[in-house]
Amino acid sequence: MKRLTVGLGDRSYAIHVGEGILNGLGREASALNLPRRVVVVTNTVVAPLYLEQVQSSLQGAGFAVESIVVQDGEAFKNAATLDQIYTALLEKRCDRKTTIVALGGGVIGDMAGYAAATYLRGVPFIQVPTTVLSQVDSSVGGKTAINHPLGKNMIGAFYQPRLVLIDVATLDTLDARNFSAGIAEVIKYGVIADAAFFDWLEERAEGLKALDHQTLIETVLRCCAIKADIVAQDETEQSVRAFLNYGHTFGHAIEQLSGYGTVLHGEAVAVGMTVAAQLSHQMSLCTAADVERIVRLIQRCGLSTLIPDFSLDAYLNAMMRDKKVADGALRVVLNHGIGQCDVYTLTQPRELFAAALQACRTV
Repeated sequence: MKRLTVGLGDRSYAIHVGEGILNGLGREASALNLPRRVVVVTNTVVAPLYLEQVQSSLQGAGFAVESIVVQDGEAFKNAATLDQIYTALLEKRCDRKTTIVALGGGVIGDMAGYAAATYLRGVPFIQVPTTVLSQVDSSVGGKTAINHPLGKNMIGAFYQPRLVLIDVATLDTLDARNFSAGIAEVIKYGVIADAAFFDWLEERAEGLKALDHQTLIETVLRCCAIKADIVAQDETEQSVRAFLNYGHTFGHAIEQLSGYGTVLHGEAVAVGMTVAAQLSHQMSLCTAADVERIVRLIQRCGLSTLIPDFSLDAYLNAMMRDKKVADGALRVVLNHGIGQCDVYTLTQPRELFAAALQACRTV
C-alpha cells in the first residue's frame, strides 16, 4: 500500500492506494478516532459487490455499521436523491457522532460528501472510490455537489474527507465503458501538468486497458499526487485548481444538453479536451502535432472524440452557466503544448468555438 497526503494543515488527510486493501478500511478508520457509528452510502450496482466486505471490515474494527443504498447513475445525482439520503439519516436518528462512508464512483462520492457537509452542519466522511474516475480524480480534494437541470455540479460545497482509501482491485468489476470514461481524467492530468506522465501513458495505454494492477496503481498515484499538490495550493478554486477543469467546460455542456447519464462524464470530458486542444491551437498555444497526440491517446483508450450534434447556440448557452464564468465572460482552461495550461477569458467565444468545432469534425 502506498500513501499520499493532501496537505491542508489540521484538515490534512491521507490517500491510501493499493491492491486488495479494502479489508483494511476498518483499521484505517479506527486509527483516526472517528465516531464509532458509520453509515455507508452506496448504490444498487456497488452494494452487491463490496458493501458486505466494507461492513465486515468496519465491524471488525468495532464500528456499528448501517447502509443507505440509492439508484446508480448520473441521472440520480440530484436533489431528490440527496433528500433520500437525508431522510434515511434522520430516520436512523444519526447524530453528529456519525461517520459517512462513500462507497462507489464519482456520483456517490459527490452526493455522500455533500450530505456529510450539510447534515447537522457537517459530519466526518470517508471516500472509498470504486471507479477509475473517482479513484484518480473526484474522491480527492473535497468537491461535493449535485446536478441541477440547468447545470452540472452547480449546487455543492467544499468539504474534505478524513480519509481516501483506493483499492484498484475494485476496478476488476467495472464495465468497459465506465473504465474508458475514467481514463479521460487520467489523460487530463498529463495534458495540464506533466508531459512525462503523458509520454508514459502513451507507452502504457494497453496496460491500462488490460487492467494491469501495477500500472493502475502507478496511474492512480500520479494523478492523486498532482491533484493533492494543486488542492494544497488552492483548496477553493481561486486560482490553479481551475486547471483541473480542462475539457470540462464543453464537457459539462454536453452532459447537460444530452440529459445527465446519456453521455458519461468522462466521455464528455474526452470530447471537451479535444475541443480545448483545438482552441489552444487556434490561439497558438500548442501545435497541430500536440493536438494530434492528445486526440490519438484519447481514441487509443477507447473514447470517442465525436461532437454531439447540438447547435453552437445551445453549447454557448450551456457554457455560459459554467462556474468559471466571471462578469459575464466565458473563461476556459487551455493547454500550453502538453504539460502546462492556464485559464483564458474568451472575448469572442462564438467565433473561436465555431472554428474549433469545425476543426474537430474534420479530425
